[in-house]
Amino acid sequence: MLKVEMVECSVCNSKLVSKAYTSLTSKQRALKILLVCGDCILVGLQPILVYMSKVNGKFEFSPVSVNFLTEITKVLFAVIMLLFQARNQKAGEKPLLSISTFIQAAKNNVLLAAPAMLYAINNYLKFIMQLYFNPATVKMLSNLKVFVIAVLLKIMMKRRFSVIQWEALTLLLIGITVNQLKSFPEGSSALGLPVATGAYLYTLIFVTVPALASVFNEYALKRQFETSIYLQNLFLYGYGATFNFLAILGTAMVKGPESFDIFKGHSKATMVLICNNAAQGILSSFFFKYADTILKKYSSTLATIFTGIASAALFGHTLTINFVLGITIVFISMHQYFSAQVNEEKSHNKTEMAEYQDLRTKEATVVNATSSSMDEVSHRVGHEHEDKQPLLPV
Repeated sequence: MLKVEMVECSVCNSKLVSKAYTSLTSKQRALKILLVCGDCILVGLQPILVYMSKVNGKFEFSPVSVNFLTEITKVLFAVIMLLFQARNQKAGEKPLLSISTFIQAAKNNVLLAAPAMLYAINNYLKFIMQLYFNPATVKMLSNLKVFVIAVLLKIMMKRRFSVIQWEALTLLLIGITVNQLKSFPEGSSALGLPVATGAYLYTLIFVTVPALASVFNEYALKRQFETSIYLQNLFLYGYGATFNFLAILGTAMVKGPESFDIFKGHSKATMVLICNNAAQGILSSFFFKYADTILKKYSSTLATIFTGIASAALFGHTLTINFVLGITIVFISMHQYFSAQVNEEKSHNKTEMAEYQDLRTKEATVVNATSSSMDEVSHRVGHEHEDKQPLLPV
């Protein structure tokens, strides 16, 4: 497991930052690249698998049941990893699986219930969005979360962004808008709402809810940084499974007991979808705890190319000039944002080094002054001692 140490972020001055991601070794940098690559694949596959799960443009299964099974899968993974981690603990370390440790960790991480509830809502919205947009468009729309997340991070976690970074985020929105032109399906409706009204309403919720969930999740995970990530995931996914199970119960009360069958209407595609969603959620927790939400969302934008190309190859969706231009602007945004971050880190490091050298110089000056004073005192004492010597030997 990645060893980390809490330090102050060189960019945002937050204390909730891992040293593993502010001062990277070659192995940690490779791990970071693997996280980004894995996230691109999993996020890119998600809307495609959802699209493949539809039958005649509809879902034969309950989306809530998929979310519930996904959370159960993640709970099982967290339990297995906890057992493995506890088995490899060194002598003298606080036992992970003791009752006292579990109860204390549960109290300290109760805030994870908030993002769990928001994620439960967001996971349902992912399916609803598929009724309005094709997979590539859904992925592009989800990138709108980046700007909302930046605002929430500035408000809730006191993050600081440079002017260039805000401009980069604005470019991201422009790129998404360019891709979104003429993407609404014509002549279709859902839930009795006109397409335009329903689509815009769900888009607003689809952007705001997961943004809140991501920021809350990052804050909660880093707030109790000493707690094992697998133990935190156990609480997070446990809360998520509970909320989704309550949703299943509510659906059964409204539609009848037959809707309580959580395996009804599932296929091989939905089983793969459940595994993909579980892996995506697990990977996200590492981003939130050891990196940050902005990196996670920018990583997810890379999946847009994969989703668009795969969607065109598998389902015959056309890659329009709007899509190509939108992707180009998104990549310019990414380059601008992270270049500004690297430059700011270099500038901050130079400032810190200059301040450190000034401090060492002042310390050296104080030491030299003290040494000189001590020499002068010794010299005076020596003279006084000589003055007090008898003139003739005794």
